[in-house]
Amino acid sequence: MSTDPDTILLEAEDAMSKAIEYLKSEMRGIRAGRASTALVDYIKVDYYGSSSDLKSLASISTPEPTQILIRPFDASSLAAIRTAIETSDLGLNPNVEDKSIRINVPTLSQERRKMLVAQAKKHGEEQKIVMRNTRRDANKHADSLAKQAGSHYSEDEIKTLKDEIQELVKKYEGQIDELISAKTKEVLEV
Repeated sequence: MSTDPDTILLEAEDAMSKAIEYLKSEMRGIRAGRASTALVDYIKVDYYGSSSDLKSLASISTPEPTQILIRPFDASSLAAIRTAIETSDLGLNPNVEDKSIRINVPTLSQERRKMLVAQAKKHGEEQKIVMRNTRRDANKHADSLAKQAGSHYSEDEIKTLKDEIQELVKKYEGQIDELISAKTKEVLEV
């Protein structure tokens, strides 16, 4: 396999950037102390004999940090929506008001918040391990450049490449720390 320093660097950066994207998606799944429309968007509602996502039957908003407001497009679907929320495994208690449903989302206990912070930190550490493994693999490829037939890379060029790989790791680990710090702040905010 013929390879060069630029390819090694690009592949390492690509792997690290994918690890950051994965971490961002994991962070979105950690519920902070606020209500989110994502909690109820995909609840299945039995509407005129077919199963539909709640978000296709109503407008869903969060008028307050601990409330979800659901306004059905068709007022006759109100009872079906309430039943679907009650039978979902979310433990939410819908209150029907006029032509809408209001759900109060309970605030998280301090213990639960600490568990969520620990979970966020664990996800961050897992992605740092991915970064370090990427660095190890990229450094192996860099070392193999010295033995590569048909082209010659000096020790200085290989050392420079390894330094650039290390800079990438620092940059992306910094991003991980920022993501974890932001999620921790969000979860602990009362």
